[in-house]
Amino acid sequence: MYSFEGHFRRKPVQSLRGASRKEERDSLLQRVQAERQKREDHRVRNESAVKIQKFYRGYRERKRQKDLLRHKFDASVQVMQRENHVGVAKLYDLSLKLCHFYSDSEDGTRMVWLCQQLIKQKTQYVQELNKLPYKGLQQRKHLLYLCLRYLSSIAQSSHPIAIPMRILELFTTTGSYQDVSVLKSIWWHLVENGYFICMRQLLNAKVPSSLERSNTPPTPVAASIYDLIMSPISFAASTNDRKFSNFILANVSIALLCPAYSEQISQFLLPAMAYGKYPFPFVDLIHALIDQTSSSPQANSSLTQEKRKKDSAGRLEVTPWLMGAFITLGDKYLESLTGVDFVHYLKIIERLFPILPALSRDDNDEEEDSASEEEMETDFKDCDINKLQELGEACLQILDSQIFIQKVISHITQKMEVAVINSVSVICHQLLSKHRFSVHKRRLLYSLAFNSQFVRCLWVACVDVSTTSATGSKTTLLQMLCRGLPLLDSDINRVVPILSTFCSMFSHSLHTLHDADFFGDLNDKGKKDKGSSMPFTLMELVPMTIVLRDVCLGIIELAHPDAKPSINEDYRTALKKTGFQERAKDNQKDTMSKAQWSYLFKVTAGLVRQLYTRDARQHFCPFHHWLSDRVKIQAEGPSQIYRANQSVFTRRPFRTMQSLTKTQYEDEGPPLSNKDVKNLVILTELPFVVSFEERVKIFQKLIQKDRDDQQGDLVHFMSGQSIGVTIRRNYIYEDAFDKLSPENEPNLKLKMRVQLVNAAGLDEVGVDGGGIFREFLSQLLKTGFDPNRGFFSQTTDHFLYPNPQSSILVENFTEHFYFLGRILGKALYENMLIELPFASFFLSKLLSRYGGDLDIHHLASLDPQMYKNLLFLKHYDGSVEDLGLDFSTVESQFGETKMEELKPGGRNIPVTSSNRIEYIHLMADYKINKQIRPHCIAFRKGLSDLINLEWLRMFDHHELQVLISGAPVPIDLDDMKRHTHYSGGYTDDHPVIQVFWKVVEQFTEDQKRKLLKFVTSCSRPPLLGFKDLYPALAIHYGGSESDRLPTASTCMNLLKLPEILDERTMRQKLLYAVESEAGFELS
Repeated sequence: MYSFEGHFRRKPVQSLRGASRKEERDSLLQRVQAERQKREDHRVRNESAVKIQKFYRGYRERKRQKDLLRHKFDASVQVMQRENHVGVAKLYDLSLKLCHFYSDSEDGTRMVWLCQQLIKQKTQYVQELNKLPYKGLQQRKHLLYLCLRYLSSIAQSSHPIAIPMRILELFTTTGSYQDVSVLKSIWWHLVENGYFICMRQLLNAKVPSSLERSNTPPTPVAASIYDLIMSPISFAASTNDRKFSNFILANVSIALLCPAYSEQISQFLLPAMAYGKYPFPFVDLIHALIDQTSSSPQANSSLTQEKRKKDSAGRLEVTPWLMGAFITLGDKYLESLTGVDFVHYLKIIERLFPILPALSRDDNDEEEDSASEEEMETDFKDCDINKLQELGEACLQILDSQIFIQKVISHITQKMEVAVINSVSVICHQLLSKHRFSVHKRRLLYSLAFNSQFVRCLWVACVDVSTTSATGSKTTLLQMLCRGLPLLDSDINRVVPILSTFCSMFSHSLHTLHDADFFGDLNDKGKKDKGSSMPFTLMELVPMTIVLRDVCLGIIELAHPDAKPSINEDYRTALKKTGFQERAKDNQKDTMSKAQWSYLFKVTAGLVRQLYTRDARQHFCPFHHWLSDRVKIQAEGPSQIYRANQSVFTRRPFRTMQSLTKTQYEDEGPPLSNKDVKNLVILTELPFVVSFEERVKIFQKLIQKDRDDQQGDLVHFMSGQSIGVTIRRNYIYEDAFDKLSPENEPNLKLKMRVQLVNAAGLDEVGVDGGGIFREFLSQLLKTGFDPNRGFFSQTTDHFLYPNPQSSILVENFTEHFYFLGRILGKALYENMLIELPFASFFLSKLLSRYGGDLDIHHLASLDPQMYKNLLFLKHYDGSVEDLGLDFSTVESQFGETKMEELKPGGRNIPVTSSNRIEYIHLMADYKINKQIRPHCIAFRKGLSDLINLEWLRMFDHHELQVLISGAPVPIDLDDMKRHTHYSGGYTDDHPVIQVFWKVVEQFTEDQKRKLLKFVTSCSRPPLLGFKDLYPALAIHYGGSESDRLPTASTCMNLLKLPEILDERTMRQKLLYAVESEAGFELS
């Protein structure tokens, strides 16, 4: 508080007593702690000094004793040399002394001298050792171990190695021991102390490099080293001791097979072990490796080399070289493997295969993954990448051998072994996903793909693989995938390889099956004949397609969930106490890489699309079978995928869809939500799971968004930027081709206004508010696609496709096809229906993602007779040569015949039984692709100038035809009545309107279509019903004069109907008006 005396500060207290002798508490504690630490340091120094002194005294004494023994050894040797006599007892004593003082750097000469004497008196020395069984055994072990040490120390020098190698040979022969257990103990001791490592060092140092691959030793030294390597291996095989054999072969693998090969090992040792004079115990190697290799190949392959070494803890290191050695050693014995040995053989390959570096990568693979390349660079950066590639290719050649494939197929078809199916599926999955091999590039893959029973077994395995829940009930993993539930690591490793292999194999077999083979001859029960090459009946395919479709949707859900699930911490703890393993969504990316999800989705969705395409060509599934209740995509809902920028709605690699929301569109607007990304994947990959009507709405909304951006708002007020052209009615195509060319009108998306000129050269009456343009576009398309003009031809079923001979008619034929593509795109862009019946194969070309080329399956829609003849040739049992065919075809061009070769020199190559499949596919390719390739490319480019082809790919070729021409369904008069508006005094209950509808109801379907075309310029009803017709259909009062004809303003979808109350007159007037086709001059 403040003083009332005016002093607001406290004055410091002055002490005149001097410095206090009392020590502060903190300083006291610090001083005591420092003294305590000083005493502790002194004690530690004393203890350390004692230990150092003790160690030094021990070292000094040991050195003194060794020097003393060494001096006695030398003295004894000198005495023996003077007396020229070496006694056995003295040898035993000298060997004991040498074992105590031996040093690699000092006692090499003494070791050689002793070994020489032991070789001379081997029998007597062994007898001396046998008198003392335990000490004699230890003496042998120690002496042989010293020989190994000596050999290791001089491996890189020029010192002779024959004498110590001879000692190893003499003292490890089976004939030297009556008791096998003694030799077993010796070998165990030597191998445990680096016997095979020493042999590897000798082999690399003493055998020359640059060898040709051979199982014959190139030098005598190589032969001796080879004998020493095989000696313990052969002995272990003869003992029938599983534990001892596993120990020996595991150490062989660790020392010789796992490290990177030297030339001596790859060119000599491995061939000698596999095909040399000693039979290699390959079955014993299988038993050793089945216990040593990890049961989790994915875990091994994800570790770096350094981590694998640290985690091995005495187990062998899984490397590509072990895989190569195992495959090489087993090649000779593969055919003799039976039963469980072959199953274990496959299991080891399954575990070792993931460590092989990627051997191949398709250039056109849009999901190229560099993870494996980075792993190879980090794991094996000290090794030659080319050698690894050669090693992997050598392994695959053996796996592609006829013997291996026959063994696999026999175990699957005869024994139905699940373990074999699982292992083979993992191997195939690695070849397809990691190594990026196409099925047709590896014999193993295509041989299994064409084996119907293997494909069936794969599907059964997919369906049967299950997991046990916390309640003890079993749930199949496919069901969990279908629901989009995350899986445990172990479950992923069990189901993904089988499912992806099944999809790849079945998909490849479907590529080679013609529709006739696919559908076959059905019996009364809907099942196919036994001779069919299809793995499944059509009845089996129906439920399979549902499962595969839902798996695709489940994978999409896993990759792009609507919301991240959260689990309460107390609930998490309770689950752990019950022993339940939590399937953590947060660890999803750690358990399965994006590339693995991507590949699984890619092959599964590809198979689903193939089956859907077959069903679209010839239905075998029920109506609405492909629709999914789980997909809730509504065109009316708010979404960023309808943005005007066309790059949003684009098919992209599945694994990169996540980046769409963060990086790619930062400058183009708000990011896509997970829901939008998921919907986008579905619409670009599996659009058929969404109803056709909803996809039409989405398509129209995409176009409307783009049209609003291109044309602006002023277009509704007959202003703004637009295209204005004057077209002569009698020369519609010629004028349009000239005035609407890319040079004159680069942007055809703008609003177009047309002035038609009649045959008299006068402008036709009417201002184009949209109706004249639609009539012009309709007539232009009808003229441009008229077969008489020559750009398009008709199939036998009167469907349109590009005329192969149009290139003869006009020089710049591709410009005309580009123009026709643009005009068809303009019709779609303006939501117009045009009645043009296109051939299904041509529409499939427009929708194709792969350059527009199709396979033989589509030939039937072009030339059914040709397709039938080619199938006849495929199954022809007689002599194909008698048919007189060659690799050429004759075409008739305007009365002249021209020979076209299907391949170079084809006219001189006869078709035989061996090359008829090639002939069939080349002929189909010529007819359906080569002849009209430039036509279709130009047409696609013109179409894509207005319509994003990804939008059209939401539809199959049947649906695209409906999108272009409308559905060939009867006109629904009730729907038409409900959505017709009335004006000028008319109402729905007006007598004239009542008479009008009564007359129209009596019209034939053809007359109704003519009426609809008269009013709207199109004879087919709108795709989504009359409610979506814009402007809405309307009937306006057309005056009281009964002699007037009904007129129409197609730009407004407006019918001007005079006041006619008589049914007969109404019918006459209507029919006269709709059948006159007088354009806009009728009124």
